[in-house]
Amino acid sequence: MPLRCLVALVGGLVLAAAFEPVGWAVLMPVGIAALILSVHGLRPGRAWIPSLLFGFTFIYAVMVWMRSVGTDAWIAMCAMETAFFVPLGLGLSWSMRHRLWPLWTALWWVGVETWRSGWPFSGMPFGRLAYATAGTPWADALPWVGMTGVSLLVALSGTTLAWLLLERPRPTRRVVAGVAGLAVVTLAPAVAAYPITPDGTATVAAVQGDVPGTGLNVPAVHREVTANHVRLTEELAASVDAGEAPQPDFVVWPENSTAVDPFLDEGVHDGIVAAADAIDVPVIVGGTNTNPLDDTEVLNQGIVYEPGIGGGDRYTKRHPVPYGEYIPFRDVSWMPSTYGRLTEVPRDMVRGTSLEPLDVAGIRVADAICFDVAYDDGIGGQVARGGQLVTVQTSNAMFSRTSQLDQQFEISRLRAQETGRWVVVAAINGISGVVRPDGSVVASVPARGQQVLLEEVGLSTTVTPAVRLGLWPSRLSLVFLVLSTGAAVFAYRRRRQSTDPTATAAR
Repeated sequence: MPLRCLVALVGGLVLAAAFEPVGWAVLMPVGIAALILSVHGLRPGRAWIPSLLFGFTFIYAVMVWMRSVGTDAWIAMCAMETAFFVPLGLGLSWSMRHRLWPLWTALWWVGVETWRSGWPFSGMPFGRLAYATAGTPWADALPWVGMTGVSLLVALSGTTLAWLLLERPRPTRRVVAGVAGLAVVTLAPAVAAYPITPDGTATVAAVQGDVPGTGLNVPAVHREVTANHVRLTEELAASVDAGEAPQPDFVVWPENSTAVDPFLDEGVHDGIVAAADAIDVPVIVGGTNTNPLDDTEVLNQGIVYEPGIGGGDRYTKRHPVPYGEYIPFRDVSWMPSTYGRLTEVPRDMVRGTSLEPLDVAGIRVADAICFDVAYDDGIGGQVARGGQLVTVQTSNAMFSRTSQLDQQFEISRLRAQETGRWVVVAAINGISGVVRPDGSVVASVPARGQQVLLEEVGLSTTVTPAVRLGLWPSRLSLVFLVLSTGAAVFAYRRRRQSTDPTATAAR
């Protein structure tokens, strides 16, 4: 057992190295294989131990950027995420009794990954295997099978590698056939790319205004932040008027480009209106607004400001961050809602429900705000309803010195491939960028940069198979998890009954 535990601990670190800032995606099968080998041959009563250790090093390493919120928050959140590796270990142990255990164990990984990505409090999707595949052959399958399908391909690569190691030195025909089949399924999308039909082009400007001072605390300098975005937009307008730059069809500002309600703060409102009027095209502004139905709640929105008109169409963030943007069970007397940095969240943010794309200058825009990009429902749902282009408005200022920026930008690249859409990312102080539907980056602004990206992007209404499938792959992975657990419990009870002398005598 000590050797198994060591293999599991190292395996978790190896898998974490596949994600940014290291970004060695080729290590993912190795990390998964290490987990399988550490659990292989153990009964469920002991298999959860190496699995938990694997999860410990993997989760804490991948999400070390949470320390920017606070060491206590990092420890607490990662402890909760690590706990999911206990049922994973039980499931892996049971699955390895089946003939096709490489497939069963891969399905168990994906099922638990989906579970922890959506629960509790909307879950924590960072660390999904698919999110480390940018620039790899696995990512070519995204428009066909989506994030869940790609995670399954990666997991299956790892479990198959473990299968080969356990079958050596004479792999059977079954193993050889399995490896060949996996190679074909993985590489076929690179040869048969899903065709995306263009429907025209648009010129889009993404503004990264930066955050004064340390760059970590937007609320403390929010007026300067808004002023930066107003100034850069007006400078772009001057360049357009002078014939030095093309007129954009619309402009994108990041999340928290205004950290106060722009409809209640006269100074902020006037600045935004002045910028929209100067550039004479719509500006999608990231603003935190009071809920008109309940002034004790706030909405995180992308608001389309029309020149000469003001605020128009809106998108509301679907996945507010628990304990960062709202406090679960705030009204429960024993909850520490006034403890430490939780005092910085005086009002709860309410999640949006609409999947209707924004109408911006006649273009249907699928918008996402910050962590929304890590969830499968928002962007895909809007693209399925006619979104021709994807915009991501984000405020990662708190994480500007960490790998969170790189991890989230990689996810934006992958969403471009999954949906077959150009993606325009506007970050408050990094990383902003423009991404083609093949995941390649046209232009970007690094962290702490202050710049306007002005690029011509393509539009499309082609709906990829992944978008058509929507959330069904995730739902089916959870159904598999429930049915497999039920089958394992049923088999266990039957074995107990068959070996129970009392039950045998009664029969």
